[in-house]
Amino acid sequence: MTKLWTLENEIYDSGVSLICGVDEAGRGPLAGPVCAAAVILPRGIEIAGLNDSKKLSEKKREKLYDEICDKAISFGIAFATVDEIEKLNILNAAMLAMNRAIAQLDPQPELALIDGNRNSAIEIRSQCVVKGDAKCADIAAASILAKVTRDRYMLEMAEKYPEYHFEQHKGYGTKLHYEALREHGPCEVHRPSFLRKMH
Repeated sequence: MTKLWTLENEIYDSGVSLICGVDEAGRGPLAGPVCAAAVILPRGIEIAGLNDSKKLSEKKREKLYDEICDKAISFGIAFATVDEIEKLNILNAAMLAMNRAIAQLDPQPELALIDGNRNSAIEIRSQCVVKGDAKCADIAAASILAKVTRDRYMLEMAEKYPEYHFEQHKGYGTKLHYEALREHGPCEVHRPSFLRKMH
């Protein structure tokens, strides 16, 4: 766990007073919004099992979600809608969701650590961390909040549109999802630009 604090500790030691980690979930699916989270954890806090959300089971993510919300100094979670994804493209929509999540933080951080290699549209001072969700505690925490929130949203959509089986694939392009799309066509939560490549 302490290795998850290496980068953040270096930044804090350089004189930055408050850091948040930012990550998104849902850049790749054919359906649903993209969700971003921003988290400020107390420096050096140990949260057992904290890791990149993709490496954790759903049950473990749910448990960590509550613990992160409980222990964070502040957190924000925000969506960019399917319409916004279509209008702006997925990368810009993800940045929009990240800015919305950061804007919810109180106090506002001095520096945002952004998972990945793009931070051009982030509205506060920021730094990219490639594979940040496996390297930084704040980003790992953000990846869990974003993933759990988006999955919960897709479960609600599964009740509204049972024929697509969103509860199983959360909108990603699985064999089951493609079969349902071929049979029923898209619904309002599908991303038209992502379906053009359908075979």
